[in-house]
Amino acid sequence: LDQLEAFVTSGLGKGVVRAHDTPNFVANRVGIAGMLATMKEVENFGLTFDVVDDLTGKKLGRASSGTFRTADVVGLDTMAHVIKTLQDNLSIETDPFYESFGTPAVLKKLLELGNLGQKTKAGFFKKVGRDVMRFELDSEEYVPAGQKADEVYARMLKKPAAERLKLLRNAEGAPGQFLWAILRNGFHYAAVHLGTIADNARDVDQAMRWGFGMKQGPFELWQEAGWLEVAKMIQEDIDAGKALCKAPLPEWVFKGPVAEAGGVHTAQGSWSASQGKFVPRRQLPVYERQIFPESLLGESNLPDWRTAGTTIAESNALRTWTLDEDGSPFGGRVLIASIKNKMHAISPEVMEALMEALELAEAEYQGMVIWSGDAPFSVGADLEATMPAFVVGGADAVESIEKELQNLMMRIRYAQVPVVAAIHGMALGGGCELAVYSAKRVAHMESYIGLVEVGVGLVPGAGGLTYIARRAAENMAASTGKDILPFLTEGFTAAAMAKVGTSAIESRKLGFLLESDIIVPHKDELLFVAINEAKSMAASGWRAPHKRLFPVAGRSGLATIKAQLVNMRDGGFISAYDFKIGAMIAEVVCGGDVDAGALVSEEYLLTLERKVFCHLIAQPKTHERILGMLSTGKPVRN
Repeated sequence: LDQLEAFVTSGLGKGVVRAHDTPNFVANRVGIAGMLATMKEVENFGLTFDVVDDLTGKKLGRASSGTFRTADVVGLDTMAHVIKTLQDNLSIETDPFYESFGTPAVLKKLLELGNLGQKTKAGFFKKVGRDVMRFELDSEEYVPAGQKADEVYARMLKKPAAERLKLLRNAEGAPGQFLWAILRNGFHYAAVHLGTIADNARDVDQAMRWGFGMKQGPFELWQEAGWLEVAKMIQEDIDAGKALCKAPLPEWVFKGPVAEAGGVHTAQGSWSASQGKFVPRRQLPVYERQIFPESLLGESNLPDWRTAGTTIAESNALRTWTLDEDGSPFGGRVLIASIKNKMHAISPEVMEALMEALELAEAEYQGMVIWSGDAPFSVGADLEATMPAFVVGGADAVESIEKELQNLMMRIRYAQVPVVAAIHGMALGGGCELAVYSAKRVAHMESYIGLVEVGVGLVPGAGGLTYIARRAAENMAASTGKDILPFLTEGFTAAAMAKVGTSAIESRKLGFLLESDIIVPHKDELLFVAINEAKSMAASGWRAPHKRLFPVAGRSGLATIKAQLVNMRDGGFISAYDFKIGAMIAEVVCGGDVDAGALVSEEYLLTLERKVFCHLIAQPKTHERILGMLSTGKPVRN
């Protein structure tokens, strides 16, 4: 069993929960019981499906699809089978909540109609053109959806946990009372069944995080809000007949170690109701690869990557640090750079701090890893910092910033120690360039890498287009082909269409990861692998690449690509402004007004990049795209 857990963890990148052999195991037992309870409370409070999904999605710290949209995605027939497992294998004697496991009338009707959710394009919700409709049981018709709960409930849900639960419990409106009811029901169910379905409370909370997309499991939220106070509120509702069943909370909730500790998660471990003690995490060798494992509220013994190790330098933009040498199997001879900006955007302060970190790494360390414990890796250049510079100083001010960013990329590429980019989540625009200019990339499977500047009316300006041109030349040299254009087309298309890899494997196909780069299935192993990769490269005599000239496609390649762009524009596939940007990208990656096969340097192409970037940032249509992205987070097509 230990070997299987090691394989599933490191080989498949999954979190492992050892469930007891009970119906629906852990996540589906607690989760489906919770969904059934939610549907029951929806009837009690007279709420509509769209309002419920608005309340039970991100605002509640759960999957954005909420309750009913989640059911549609899973499939209502699948959900019915899971419910039937509970109905067939449990009874009122084995589960005091059994009477709440009846199939809801609305689910029965949808199954009868053959509306099974997303797979049949109709379930609790149905899309008609661009409009979303919701099912009404009384009329058996679909009516317009889109209603949201009053904003007062969203404000309640932003309050600290203790205040939040009290506000919901005492709310006058149905949405607030509904939210308290479903949370109370979840706490009640998890506590009553903890001893039979799982070894400990940690397994329940992790199962709900990993299986149902919750930010916090039920025990975590309960503990954060004040263990004994919430327990008293739950028991009062049970005694008043407001809960799903009359089963009292277990004795361990109110007396003994849990009550004394103020919750089920402690530095000693998580509460096991079956063993009557706090149980520590399993100490398997595979977990030694997780330097900063995902922790639960109350597990104060686990290290926090924001403060762990030895801080070498720290500003508001970047922390430069090492893991402690003493007692650490990873050693302290690799410098770690963690960007602190929101979404790990690359601001002038980040650039300056990374330059200083590179100087330090070359002087005193074996290598450097760029890594942060939370996603994304980086969303690229900080537009909010760049635009004020443009307003004050015009294109000249922006060119100065772009030159500094390009200098950083060249500094990383030609550093005298290996720089490893440890990628998790998005690496977009300048974040993608930061990755491709590193000596090596170690990417989590769920990495989304791409050059997306076209979306804001710009071109990659920190070396992304230079990288595409250079890689095309390198790939041509490694093949028997004599024409560079076939090797250039994929990279050009990726930049011109702002393609983003939907996974690390897809990002490799787009050319943003090399075959020699490492893809890591489990995100918590990323730093371990990156540090060891940097140490291995240093130990094996790694040297920075030599600066070389390389051939470009020149005027003939540019003409070919432009002809394809004309066809796309005239066919209505791209706008006139998209055509302009695409032509400028082609000009850079083809090397400008030179002969086919002409040898150019990286500096030459970087100058072209800056010129094109600074031209576009002064254009009104680019301003529209930038403002649209900053205000809505969505690209504007003009």
